[in-house]
Amino acid sequence: MDEGTADDMPGAEAPAGDKRPCARGPVADHAEPNTGGPWRNYFLILLDRIPTPTAVCRADGEVLIANPAMAGQWGVAPGQLRGRNLLDLFKPRAAEQLRRIEEAVRLGHRSRYPVEVHWRAGADGAEREGELTVDPVGDPSEKPPALLALLRVRETAPPPEPRGTASPVEARILALAAGGATTASIGTALGLTVDGVNYHLTRLSRRWRVQGRTALVARAYVLGVLAADSWPPAPA
Repeated sequence: MDEGTADDMPGAEAPAGDKRPCARGPVADHAEPNTGGPWRNYFLILLDRIPTPTAVCRADGEVLIANPAMAGQWGVAPGQLRGRNLLDLFKPRAAEQLRRIEEAVRLGHRSRYPVEVHWRAGADGAEREGELTVDPVGDPSEKPPALLALLRVRETAPPPEPRGTASPVEARILALAAGGATTASIGTALGLTVDGVNYHLTRLSRRWRVQGRTALVARAYVLGVLAADSWPPAPA
């Protein structure tokens, strides 16, 4: 993870003559992890190992530090997210959720605020959805506080298999079954166990909504999975 300068971290002391406000946060003085105690190193080690996508940001959403799980959503190294803004990375589903967080931060409220977001992840640009939880952290006396952002990725269910299709293995099982082969002989011919053959037959029965091997074979011919003019039976 890339290390920034002390000026960029919440809680860092401003150099002489610098009038910029500083906020105190959990990653203060991150550029000098050996000063002020070893807890900063522990924090960075823990952050790297957390499987949940996590980032620490300024109150305006600028990313100060991100863990590999968060950076992995875009297929980049953690240091490449530093300086980016959460609003550039994630698109909220409802703008009023952001306004609620802005008002809470302005008033110094310390609560956890979930935001429904979507984004395009990885190099393939796949659309993903999830919930970004924003939690103000740091010394309550300092305003504005730093923000801890946790991302819960919503896993999308794989598309259902088309009901009229069969995999090459399933088609070969059906062809052998249509020729009168037993479950054991089908397994021997295809290098499968009896349980493996039954597993494929059960999946086909559920997909095509039929019961029994005879109905499966008949359905396979109707759907064109088996060649209608071939004997012994063969996949189409």
